[in-house]
Amino acid sequence: MTEQIDPEQGTTDPATAPAEPEVARRRLSRHLVDITPLKASPAFARLWIGGAVSGIGAFMTQVAVGLQIHEITGSTFMVGLVGGISLLPMIVAGLWGGMIADVFDRRKVLIASSLVSWASTLALVALAFWDVHLQGGGEHAPVWPFYLVTTVNAVATTVGSAARGSVVGRILPEHLISRATALNGISFGAMVTVGPALAGVLAAGVGLPWTFVVDAVLFSAGFLGIWMLPPLPRLGEKVDAGWHVVKEGLTFLRHAPNIRMSFIVDIIAMTFGRPYVLFPALGATVVGGESLTVGALTAAGAIGTLLTSLFSGRISHVHRHGIAISRAIQVFGAFALMFGVVTLFAVNGDHAAGPGWSGTDLSMLALMALAMAGMGASDEVSAIFRQTMIITAAPDQMRGRLQGVFMVVVTGGPRIGDMYAGILATAVALWFPPLLGGIVIIALIAILTRAQRAWREYDAQSPTP
Repeated sequence: MTEQIDPEQGTTDPATAPAEPEVARRRLSRHLVDITPLKASPAFARLWIGGAVSGIGAFMTQVAVGLQIHEITGSTFMVGLVGGISLLPMIVAGLWGGMIADVFDRRKVLIASSLVSWASTLALVALAFWDVHLQGGGEHAPVWPFYLVTTVNAVATTVGSAARGSVVGRILPEHLISRATALNGISFGAMVTVGPALAGVLAAGVGLPWTFVVDAVLFSAGFLGIWMLPPLPRLGEKVDAGWHVVKEGLTFLRHAPNIRMSFIVDIIAMTFGRPYVLFPALGATVVGGESLTVGALTAAGAIGTLLTSLFSGRISHVHRHGIAISRAIQVFGAFALMFGVVTLFAVNGDHAAGPGWSGTDLSMLALMALAMAGMGASDEVSAIFRQTMIITAAPDQMRGRLQGVFMVVVTGGPRIGDMYAGILATAVALWFPPLLGGIVIIALIAILTRAQRAWREYDAQSPTP
C-alpha cells in the first residue's frame, strides 16, 4: 500500500505529490488574511468596502482641516486645538452613542449619524470656498466655524463608530468575528496611508476646497453600505433611552473582568507607547528630513498594521485571547523601548540635522521606522483579539454601550499618551518617553496578566465577559 502524507508535510509518492509551486501557494494562502467574512455576508462586504472608501476621505479631511486652520492662523497650536476642543464631546458621544445603538435600530442610528457627518463635510466645503473668496480681498474666514463643524463631525463619527462596531456581531456568525476584525485592520491601514497622502496631493494640486469635495464624494460609498444593511432592531424587551441605560452598561462592565481588562491594557499601551508627538522634533533636530521624517515614521506604523492584517490567516486558530493580547502588547512595549534606544543614540550622534539626510541619519531613521512598523503590527494583533472579545463575550443588547466605551478608550488614550510623551520629552529628553514607556508597558502587562486568572484562562471557544 502506498503511503500518503498531507501535501503540506510532503509525500512519499512522487506521482501523486502536488507540484512545489502549488504546495507553496497552499502554505502561503493559510497565512494570508481570510476573506470568508466578505463571502459569507454581503451586508458585511458592503459595509467593509464602503467604510474603507469613506474612511480614506475622512483621513483626507483630518489633514486638510489642519492645513486649512494653519493657513488661516499660521499657528500650530491652533491646529492642535481641533483635537482638544472635540475631546470631551467625543467622550460624551461615545457613552451616549453606545446607549443609543443598544436602544434603537442600529441601521437607523448609522444612517442618522452618517447624514450628520455628511452634512458637516459639506459645511467644510462651503467654509473652504468662503475662505478662498475672502482671500481675494486680503482676508481669511474666521477659524471658529471650522472648530464647530469638525466637533460636530467628530461627535457624529463617534456615535456611528459605536453603532458600526455593534453591528458586526449581528451580520456575521461568531466564528468569523476575528477574521472580520483582521479585515478591518486592512481597511484602517489603507485609510492611514492613502488618506493623508491623497490629501497632500489634492491640497497642493487643486486646493483645499476641492479636497473637501472629494471627501464628500467618497463618503457616498460608506453611506451606500449602511443604507443597504438589513433592519437591526434591539433584541429582547424594549427600553427607553436615558442615563439609566448608560449606567446599566457601566454596571455590566464592572462585572465583566475580561472586557474591562481589554480596555485597561489598551490604555496602558496608548499612554506609554505613543511616540508620534516626538516626530516633528526628530525630523527637525535629530535625524533631519523634517516633514518627510514625520511622514515616513507615520507611514511605517500604518504599514505594520496593514501587513499584520494581510497575513492574519492563522488568527482563527488562536483561542487564548487574553494571553495573546498580553503578549502582543508586551511586544509593542519592546518595540517602543527599541524606538527610545535608537532615539538615544541618534540624539547623542555628532551629526547636525538639516532638511536632508546623511548616511547616519538614514540608518537611524530606518531603525526608527522598523520600530514603528513593529509597534503597528503588534498593536493590530492586540486590536484584533480585543475587538473580537468585546463582540463575542458580551450579549448583543450590551454591544453598543461597550463599543461606546471602547471609543472613549481609543479616543482618550492616545491624547493622554501625547501629553505623557510631550511632558517627559520637554523635561528630560526626546528619547526618554518611549524608552521608559516600553519598560513600563512590559512590566505592567506582566503584573496584570499574572494577577488576573480569568484573563489568562480566557478561551474564545467559550467566551465569558
